[in-house]
Amino acid sequence: MHDFSNTKILVVGDVMLDQYWTGRAGRISPEAPVPVVKVASEECRAGGAANVALNIAALGAEVRLLGVVGKDGDSGVDVHGRQLGDLLTAAQVDYDWVFSDSGTICKLRILSHHQQLIRMDFEEPIAIEPARELAEKVEQWIADYDALVVSDYAKGALQTVEKMIEVARTVGVPVLVDPKGDDFSRYSGATLIKPNQSEFENIVGSVANEAHLLQKAEALVEALDLDALLVTRSEHGMALVSKGADPYLLQSQAQEVFDVTGAGDTVMATLATAFASGMSLQAAVNLANQAASIVVRKVGTSTVSKAELDEVIKASLRHQGYVALNEDELLELVRIAQSNGERVVITNGCFDLLHSGHVRYLNEAARMGDRLIVAVNSDESVQQLKGPTRPIVPLEGRMELLSALSCVDWVVPFSEETPERLICKLKPDVLVKGGDYRPEEIAGAHCVWENGGSVEVLSFWQGFSTTNLVEKINNHDKE
Repeated sequence: MHDFSNTKILVVGDVMLDQYWTGRAGRISPEAPVPVVKVASEECRAGGAANVALNIAALGAEVRLLGVVGKDGDSGVDVHGRQLGDLLTAAQVDYDWVFSDSGTICKLRILSHHQQLIRMDFEEPIAIEPARELAEKVEQWIADYDALVVSDYAKGALQTVEKMIEVARTVGVPVLVDPKGDDFSRYSGATLIKPNQSEFENIVGSVANEAHLLQKAEALVEALDLDALLVTRSEHGMALVSKGADPYLLQSQAQEVFDVTGAGDTVMATLATAFASGMSLQAAVNLANQAASIVVRKVGTSTVSKAELDEVIKASLRHQGYVALNEDELLELVRIAQSNGERVVITNGCFDLLHSGHVRYLNEAARMGDRLIVAVNSDESVQQLKGPTRPIVPLEGRMELLSALSCVDWVVPFSEETPERLICKLKPDVLVKGGDYRPEEIAGAHCVWENGGSVEVLSFWQGFSTTNLVEKINNHDKE
């Protein structure tokens, strides 16, 4: 993936606070036929344009958010606005508010057993004056950024969106719009708009098939003087129609859909960040499609980190060829896995001339957790351990073979005689080693124990040995 650290995105739109009250629904209320939820936890997340900004920050880009929040008398922002600001500050997102008497929009969701039981919305229409002030802030900031993202939830913050697009295009900044409503002419002159299929058909009428969709999309691109239009089609993937280019169709990458809340925000954030960083529009859409496949597996409005996106991309690339992980990439993926409640297992070895004994051992190691890391000796460290004639297979080849095994999640090299430094850095939940070692003799064991993990010793499968294979080959050549 690109490095997005030098990419700067300005986001403007309807901001809101998403609240989640979660608990167990164990009985029906005696007052009415509704479940009683005993609330055990409360959580706040950034929603709307604020969620777009958080997703951009999670990819490592610089982002500033412009939005409308409520005013609390003469003391400043209201309580929901303060909570939203705290979330943005924690994620290192800069923001600039316009104040409104209508209050900060808040959506409260009650969940039980990962199911949403009810949603309550606290919102009032935003007046025209705050919307005009927001357009002035866009004009103030736009020249410092690589792209403008317009996130429209039809709450009133973007009543003057035409002015925002005009200002951005005047200074040569591309504008990407997540649209809403019955009138897309408001977005004329934008670089790209990204409706979902329902929003698209609300404008152009129903489409009978894919060819019909593309025909109507091309007509809308021409009518609105857009550079491109991206229709997101849920389980049917995405359709990109660009001026002067062939249509580009993608299949959905999602294997499991748990919650689509905020998925459109993630798509827009990834698309805008990738495009602003210099990627082609098709490459940016591909990346956004991968991001969508991750976020729909999470509950509620969520972000997708660069590390998660890297992992998905590398998994898909394994079908075309081997992709290595470095230690820093792996460290972030381990932390994400552990934060999701997964047990991370690590083992290590030379794995020269991979054979069925190795495969049986690795399958057994993988069953001890949810993710298996295989740390592989570099060519130099294999020579130190096995002698100058080894390894027979170079590091890259050994890692490629290991990565092709279904039981192996991540492969990483190390150059020292033992992987102790690497293990202490990664802090896995389980350390596995084959042989007749005592646990305390295994390199890295003390770090795993100090972190609350376990150390397991597995017996090697009898009759399988790389050394024996080498001797057998040598003897055969002599005969």
